[in-house]
Order: sequence, then structure tokens, then C-alpha cells
Amino acid sequence: MATSGGVDRDHDQSLGPKLAFFTLHAGLVIVCIWLAFGRFDWADPLRAKVLAGCALLYFLRHVLTLFVLLKRRVEMSEVFGLTVFMAVFEIGFLLLGAGALSDTATPFRWLDWVGIAMVIIGSFLNSGSEIQRWHWKKKPTSKGKCYTEGLFAYSMHINYFGDSVLFCGWAILAASLFAWPVPIFIIASFVWFHIPALDAYLAKRYGKDFEIYAAKTAKFVPFLY
Repeated sequence: MATSGGVDRDHDQSLGPKLAFFTLHAGLVIVCIWLAFGRFDWADPLRAKVLAGCALLYFLRHVLTLFVLLKRRVEMSEVFGLTVFMAVFEIGFLLLGAGALSDTATPFRWLDWVGIAMVIIGSFLNSGSEIQRWHWKKKPTSKGKCYTEGLFAYSMHINYFGDSVLFCGWAILAASLFAWPVPIFIIASFVWFHIPALDAYLAKRYGKDFEIYAAKTAKFVPFLY
């Protein structure tokens, strides 16, 4: 079994686990919408609605990934583990932003618009880069080759960088220091766990082509690292 970064990279439809993941994630988003638009007397109802919108956007991207872009095997243990983690930031961020702990509203400021822009840009970098790679892999001439084009020409792991930008923007919108352990954990897991493991897998699979690509391309942050 080929593994990399804590996941099984063998190709498999995994329709059952994917449907379960879709159902569980849909349930989380429904809860977010209910919390944001239901009859709750939140201190900051506007921020709650914005955060529900973030959860909905993330869910739509997740559906695209599950049923179009993702070709590897998905295990039920991964489904349940990630669903719990998603509940932490989707519902948790909404409650923080709504003022469930502070019982105060945080005025919408320029920094929140930066947060919204980061959520949108991060989503584009992640899903956009994956769509570009998906289209490229469908070409018969691409079989067995290492993908180095599109957004991946600027960063070997531009998809991970995109999610890092997304979660930092999401934490800004939550308007609470209690939200920041999530993006910090995600970035740390990318840099010290997922990226090294995936690089080892890609180096073994593509050999010299990957070495050339790695030598001339930023690993994580475009133009910097």
C-alpha cells in the first residue's frame, strides 16, 4: 500500500466513504446555517452569517474534491477524524464570531475585508490549482509525468499554501484569539508532516523529473520558501 502524508495514495473510487463524508459535512453546514440564520440572539449576527458563508464555500469545494478531483482511496477513519476537525472550525469559528463566549459584537473593519479576500484567494489557489492538474492528468501524454505547470509552477504545494491562506482569513473573521490554534496547527502539519512525506513519495515516483522541479520551485510560499 502506497502511503504518503498519512493517507493512502492508491487509486480507489471509495464511493461509500465519500458519500458518508459528504453527508456528515452537509450536516455541519446545515448546523452552521441554522445557527447563523435561526432565531438566536447573537451579539454579532452579521459576523455569524459571514462565517456560515465561509462554511458553505468550504463545503462546495469539498464536494468538488470528493467527487471530481480526488482519485485516491478514502478510509472511514479519515472521514470521521476530519469531520470532527471540520466541526471544530466551522461551528467553532461561527460561535466565536457570533459572540457566544464574549457576548460582544466586533465591528466589521478593514481587517475583516482582508479576511474575506484571504478566504476567496486561498480557495482559488487550492481548488484552482487542483482543477488545473486534473485537466492536465486527463491528457494521454501526461501519463507517468510530474505536473509542474499552472499554479504549481509558483509553489510545489500551492494547494497547501492556498488552504493556509484560507484558514488564516477564516480565523480573522472569527475575531477571536481562540480561533488561531487552528490555522497554526494546519500550517505546522503542512510544513513538518504532509509536505516532507509527499515530497518523499513524489521523489520516489518521478525521480529526476521531480528533483529538477524541486530545485527551481518554491516549496510552499511562492517566491519565498
